[in-house]
Amino acid sequence: MEKKSLLESFSPAEQFIYQKLKKEVSASLYYHGVHHTLDVLEAALKIAEAEKITKEELRLLRIGALYHDAGFITIYKNHEERGCEMAHEFLPSFGFTTPEIKVICKMIMATKLPQNAHSKLEKIICDADLDYLGREDFYQTAETLFSELKKHSYVKDKEEWNEIQKSFLQKHTYYTSYSRENREPQKQIFLKEISGNNKS
Repeated sequence: MEKKSLLESFSPAEQFIYQKLKKEVSASLYYHGVHHTLDVLEAALKIAEAEKITKEELRLLRIGALYHDAGFITIYKNHEERGCEMAHEFLPSFGFTTPEIKVICKMIMATKLPQNAHSKLEKIICDADLDYLGREDFYQTAETLFSELKKHSYVKDKEEWNEIQKSFLQKHTYYTSYSRENREPQKQIFLKEISGNNKS
């Protein structure tokens, strides 16, 4: 789905959090900016289509994707918890019930690393959040994450970063059949490249 048509499809609840992210997310979030949130939403919709979820599940998934990194507006570490607080704060005025917000919060918390997904929606959002690991733009996207983590003093140099990436890719597994089929093979190629196994 084109970004423009994606934005045009937003409900009032989605438009609200999107505008908030656009205005309030720090410019130093080179990876976790609003572009990442839209990327995750796009990937979630693709996976959801393949996984054949219901219309009601889709409504919650879309909100989960838009809120999954909303906590970054006010906090860097443990932003998922803050995202849940924001969901509880804002979503009731858009007609979301407490049980629905609970489902949304479980989705947000499932994306916390290391990912821990149980329900179908949690599995979809987790795979969407790390969709780039098996995509052509892997290196380009990873570079923005390195820059962000370096700025926030979570990593000191490229050497350390490559070790972190290698370890992360080795441990990571996709949950959905869509991502296993469409992202896992390319992810394994990137892992080999980072590990230096493809050098002659």
